[in-house]
Parts: sequence; C-alpha cells; structure tokens
Amino acid sequence: MTLTEHRAPRTYGNWRKPQTAGLGQLGMIGTGILLAGLIGVIVAMMFGGLMAAGAVAAALVVVLAVLVVRDRHGRNGLQRMGEAAGGRLARARGAHLYRSGPLGNTPWGTYQLPGLAAASQLSEWEDSQRRKFALIFVPQTKHYTVVLAADPDGASLVDPEQIDSWVAHWGGWLNALGSEPGLVAATVTIETAPDTGGRLRREVALNADPNAPEVAQAMLREVIDCYPSGSATVRAWVALTFTDTSPSARRRRDAAEMGRDLAARLPGLTRGLSATGAGAARPVSAQELCEMVRTAYDPDAGRLLDAARATGEVAELEWDNVGPSFAQANRDHYLHDGAVSVTWSMTSAPRGVVQSTVLSRLLAPNAELDRKRVTLLYRPFDPARSARIAEQDKRNADFKVVSSKRPSARAIAAARSAAATAEEEARGSNLVNFGLLVTVTVRDQDRLPEAVAAVDNLSGTARLMLRPVFGSQDSAFAAALPLGLVLPSHLKVPAEIRESL
Repeated sequence: MTLTEHRAPRTYGNWRKPQTAGLGQLGMIGTGILLAGLIGVIVAMMFGGLMAAGAVAAALVVVLAVLVVRDRHGRNGLQRMGEAAGGRLARARGAHLYRSGPLGNTPWGTYQLPGLAAASQLSEWEDSQRRKFALIFVPQTKHYTVVLAADPDGASLVDPEQIDSWVAHWGGWLNALGSEPGLVAATVTIETAPDTGGRLRREVALNADPNAPEVAQAMLREVIDCYPSGSATVRAWVALTFTDTSPSARRRRDAAEMGRDLAARLPGLTRGLSATGAGAARPVSAQELCEMVRTAYDPDAGRLLDAARATGEVAELEWDNVGPSFAQANRDHYLHDGAVSVTWSMTSAPRGVVQSTVLSRLLAPNAELDRKRVTLLYRPFDPARSARIAEQDKRNADFKVVSSKRPSARAIAAARSAAATAEEEARGSNLVNFGLLVTVTVRDQDRLPEAVAAVDNLSGTARLMLRPVFGSQDSAFAAALPLGLVLPSHLKVPAEIRESL
C-alpha cells in the first residue's frame, strides 16, 4: 500500500506598516503636541488661574481628539478635514474640470493627458536585444519609467508546488529590486475587459487554409461570430520607475543617458520575470503604450483600434493626443469621454495569514464591470534603509508595550510582528512598501451603483480594506495606469509628516 503524505497549503503574511514613536494612538508629532499642551496648561495655571488653565486644557482635548479618533480606515479627523478642504478648493478653482482639443481650454489645442501625467514626455529606444521600449519622463519628480508587458500563465490545472515556486521567485524578484541602482518604484497592473474578437479574427485569418473543407470553414466562422460574446481579455503590465540621478556621479541624466542605461538592463529584468509565472515579458513600445492609455480614457476607442489591427492597419498615435477631450473629477467618481470610473485604494492589508489565491476573484473578469484595473504599487528599499526602518520599527513597537502598565493584545502582537520583520531583514531580506488601487469603468453612469457593490463584495473575498479615493479620483485613476507615477513624490505634505500625526 502506498501512503501519500498530506501537504498543508502554504500561507503568507506578516505584512506590517511601520509605526512612529508616540504615546498610545498618537504619533511623534501628536505626542509633541500633547507635551507642549501640558506645559501650556501649567503656564496658564501659573499666570491666568484656574479658568485660563481650563480653557487651554479644553483646547488641547479638542486637538488631541481630532488626532486620536480614527475611522475604520485609520484616518483621523485632521486628514478627513484636509481631504474635504482640498476638494472644495479644487472645485472653487475649476481644477476638477478638463477640456482639451482644438475647442478646449488648453492653448496648444492637443488632447494632452490631464492631471499628474500632463507634463509627461514619451520617447522610444531599443534595448540590447533590438526590442523597442517606451520611456516616460515626468519632469515634476525627475522620474523615468519603462513598461513591460507580461503574459501570465494562470493557476488553472497547475500543481501547488509550481505555484509556490512562482510565489518564491516573485518574492526574490521584488527583493532584488531593492538593490537595483536608481530604482524608485514598481507597479503591476492587471486589466480585464470585454473581448472585441479582433484578435481571434486576425489569428483565424492568418492561419486558415482556403482549401479546407466547407464544414471546417463554417465552424470557424461560427466560432468567430459567437466566441467573443461574453468572453474577456486579461492583460498585465509591469512598470519600473527610475530616478534620473546617477548612482556613481550623483548628477542628473537626460533621456539619452537613461535610454542607453536601461537598454542594457532590460534583458536581465525581463528574464527575472519569466520564473515568476509572468510568462514571456517584453518591453512595451511607444505605440502600444499610447493605445493602452487612449483606451483607458476612452473605452470605445479600443474597439476601433482592434478593428484597425484586424485589417492590418496601425492607428498611429502621439503622446500629446492620447488624453481625453473631457474629464470631470467628482468627489467619488471620475467622468471621462463617455465613461465613468471609480478608484479605490487599499487602507489595510489582510490580517493574519492568507494563501496565494487570495486575490484570484478580485483579479478575475467580472460581467458587471466593463473594465477593471487592479494595480499593485511597490516601493522597495535598499539594504541600508531596510535595516534602519526595521530596527526603528522594532524599537517603537517595544516602546508602546513597555510604556503601558497593561499593554493591549494588539500592541503585544505588533511587537512580535516587528521583531519577526527585523529578524527576516537581518537574514538578507529587503523591505518593500506596497499598496493597491482598484479602478472600475462603466459606460453607463446608471450602472455605477452595481459596479460599486461588486467591488465591495470582491474586496471581502480578498480580505482587503478598500476605500474610495474621495476628492482625488482623477489622480488615483492616473496612478492606477502603468505610467510609473509615484504618488508620495507629488504630495505637498511629505508622507513622513502625515504618518507622524
């Protein structure tokens, strides 16, 4: 008799957001406000008496309540008030409206991209394997982005051992990004949309035998007519963003220097992706990138582009004319060229441990959504910075435990998690900041409530806490595209200060 060994499914977890030093729920800045307020109460007591001290104490309580009381997404009152004020200011200035083209508000008369990507520039180069690749330059942040197209193998009928191997290689690839010179961020975008049938028609036309039996030809014609109905296309991109600062000379590099540098490095980066289940990764050309961005802002343009490719024609697009002719950023949705989109951001990663299929339903095509885009945002840290963050986070977590006579179970668990993270970093693992954006697009605004309900249900299956990006739907829509936009670099208030409140 042959005995089969029972193999427990592999699980993953221990993702952790670093904490800042502070008392209780307060960060470093909040703790400073508390100490300064207590000193103010003492001074008011000395010079103004009990009434003055009471007034100062009441004001201190109000300020601390604004910082301490948080909603289910971890946002305090100050952040919510800043979000509302920013939205009202943008509407007062008319910044939420965009009109382009010859009859638009822009003086140059082109269909330029709106918002954060408005000043971006596109150039095209060839790598060492003679493959063309698009290079995006964002002048505001001095970042260059190269986009790779992937063809994921999928997990259907795949052994669990193979899936575990893919996950392990993906973790190794992300860990290696921390040591990649000049790399700032990486994004992975999975887009699902209805299949127009253009690719199927093109494949059949190129491979069909005109001398085949009539029955076979009739069957192919029926497949072409019926198969695209209800089917979906799944496309994946990986965007790598680099800084223009030379790692050796500490000087700025122009597009020509960055193009030559990345041309030599792209073959190694694409080879590393092949072992992660991403399939045969390849650079995206300027024409392909223009078509992708144009389709994202105008879904109906995708049908025209597929029809042109089916006939052997190429619709030549320019970067200055791939944006929408109309866009309006409302508080909870984004209108653009006959479609409406909503973008959610992840506010909390899954608690506990999960299996490798935790995002499968969120990434899968959904009949209730015309177009869905799930983008994973990564910001890897180099080994030196990873060590500093891990050790500081461990000290801060330990301080929250020892500073209380009766520490909560969550504080104790956080200290254990921080210690585990520091131990993994000491063994050679780099830290990576990660986030997630989900964008859904529907053509009819009346279907928007159904789309919102569908994403709410999918977030539960993925064990994610998702929140609509209120007041910044246009920026979040652009960030979910594989353009390499690093959102913390566009904030007026640094992320370190926001996290210390």
